[in-house]
Amino acid sequence: MTDVNARFVGSIPENYDRYLGPVLFEPYARDLARRLDVKDGARVLEVACGTGIVTRHLLERLPPKARLVATDLNEPMLEHARRKLPGAKSVEWRQADACALPFPEASFEAVVCQFGMMFVPDKPGAVREARRVLAPGGRFLFSVWDSIDRNRFARLAQDTLLRFFPKDPPTFYEVPFSLHERRALLALLPDGDWTEARLDEVALEGQSPSARDLATGLVEGNPVGAGIRERGGVTTETVIESLAAALAREFGDRPARLPLRALVASARAGASAKA
Repeated sequence: MTDVNARFVGSIPENYDRYLGPVLFEPYARDLARRLDVKDGARVLEVACGTGIVTRHLLERLPPKARLVATDLNEPMLEHARRKLPGAKSVEWRQADACALPFPEASFEAVVCQFGMMFVPDKPGAVREARRVLAPGGRFLFSVWDSIDRNRFARLAQDTLLRFFPKDPPTFYEVPFSLHERRALLALLPDGDWTEARLDEVALEGQSPSARDLATGLVEGNPVGAGIRERGGVTTETVIESLAAALAREFGDRPARLPLRALVASARAGASAKA
């Protein structure tokens, strides 16, 4: 991952939440929250909470006395989540690096991460940190996108960028769809550190009010828009119009309905973590 692909700043958090959140992330947030089952009084850690989409579903799911700590490395995304959920008293917001979590060992009964692992440079390190902060038997849940070829909306976005920038396209879409190889994912959860490791393929549908709304999010709800402006020669509006037309042809318009494919990994912390 390069720094430019992690730069979720300026208007990106708002556009991400408005145009992509309901379509791409809400369906999987509901699914991920339903998979979590903890006792009252449990402490739950969310890593890479983004704009708080999963956070809200976790708050609705958790027992009354459970506590949730929601973290993200990106302060603008975290601030957007804080503003969106101002009355959530049972959640603590913390800026934190997934590879260096600022929490004691065995301090949580569950760790949850939706579509964040792909952006972590040291993925084994992030998994080791999740194991370190989990109590024995604690649950680790994380989701990743399946390949770009199994998520047609993303392939159309990347192909549109290639048409405008055949020699030097923005590279953002190489990152979210880069962690889909099944054996590599399960290898992150080795025996001894983890038990009951499993990987589920989850196919859902996303729905956008219009193909143009979806195209706007796919360009301005991530660092792609900044990449287009840095390269010059074409406006983001031109790219959005071209992508909206492609999306409408593929998924319809008003609304646009698109199939989504993701993978959900689940494991429990073993009796002891490796040093």
